[in-house]
Amino acid sequence: MTKRRLPRPREVAQLLRPRPFVLDPTDRRLSTAYSIADLRRLARRRAPRAVFDYTDGAAEGEISLRRARRTFRDLEFHPHVLRGVAELDTGTQILGKRSALPFAFAPTGFTRMMHHEGERAVVAVAEQAGIPYALSTMGTTSIEDVARAAPDARRWFQLYVWHDRGAGAELMRRAEEAGYDTLLLTVDTPVGGSRLRDLRNGLTIPPRLSLSTLLDGATHPSWWLNLLTTEPLTFASLSSWDGTVAELINAMFDPGLDYEDLDWVRQSWPGKLVVKGIQSTQDARDVVKHGADAVLLSNHGGRQLDRAPTPLELLPRVRDEIQEEAEIWLDGGILSGADIVAAIARGADACLIGRAYLYGLMAGGERGVRRAVDILRTEIVRTMQLLGVRSTAELRPEHVTLR
Repeated sequence: MTKRRLPRPREVAQLLRPRPFVLDPTDRRLSTAYSIADLRRLARRRAPRAVFDYTDGAAEGEISLRRARRTFRDLEFHPHVLRGVAELDTGTQILGKRSALPFAFAPTGFTRMMHHEGERAVVAVAEQAGIPYALSTMGTTSIEDVARAAPDARRWFQLYVWHDRGAGAELMRRAEEAGYDTLLLTVDTPVGGSRLRDLRNGLTIPPRLSLSTLLDGATHPSWWLNLLTTEPLTFASLSSWDGTVAELINAMFDPGLDYEDLDWVRQSWPGKLVVKGIQSTQDARDVVKHGADAVLLSNHGGRQLDRAPTPLELLPRVRDEIQEEAEIWLDGGILSGADIVAAIARGADACLIGRAYLYGLMAGGERGVRRAVDILRTEIVRTMQLLGVRSTAELRPEHVTLR
């Protein structure tokens, strides 16, 4: 029979060890985030609904987005043991230059709408982490200001081809002069996808002070205060806009984009060229023939054509098609370091993440983006160690299968 007694005060005191109180509210908030899903939860609380939904949502029924996430969720890893994984190399070569991690920050539009620190915060974290950052044509900080914010970061520029070819040529000239070494040409946006969350929320760029946004703003006062007391939203590529995202895309982008335009971009841009938005093996083959140094398998995060192919499922077929003639990158549905490891194992040379770091940005500005990188780095290291691989170069298709 168990003999019971009253605990001694000293024994109780040893158990009563509350977590130290963090004075800074942003640090306190981020200290509770152990995954990208946690950052998403914080972002949802911090940002107005329309802003959060712009990042979180996708096109039409959001089927493509759910399929991408389900594909990553249904992967099965195949670890090897007794491999000696005390020391790891998480770095990789991306278009001839080393990246400390096997991913880069994808281009995202209207980033200062997520948090007033915007692109400057994101490129600063990229510089600190030793990974590339891609500025979007629809970014809200100029090409030159991003370069000044992180002069030692590896910077890429993402280009949409406009009706006005002169405007595109000018953007390429500015990016080259500002030290951007790679151009990402997006080809999956002849027209804007039907992003129903944005339509239902009445999202405009910049946000309008309608009755619904005022009511929402009452529960997100710090976001509105930062928006209204910092510099107005400006764009990397145009002076101003007042309308919906879809209206902007349909007004400015050229649906007549074809391979002659790709040839024009290739001839105009002296650096590395990546074609973003590839969704078939034939298109991958063709753009490589036209001079692409890398193909980015992407369905625009599910934000364009719903029910589009899932990039992770397409990846092995494209690798078989183009072999080592060009690098293959992948984005869409990536929300963990394990997702990145799986994509590299299945044949990707690098991954791009967008939503993952935007959740961090909404949750805590630059510190939130840094937290997102820390989470992904920790997950990459842990997954590689548990798989029994010492470097990203050791990752092979044998390490992962689709269930």
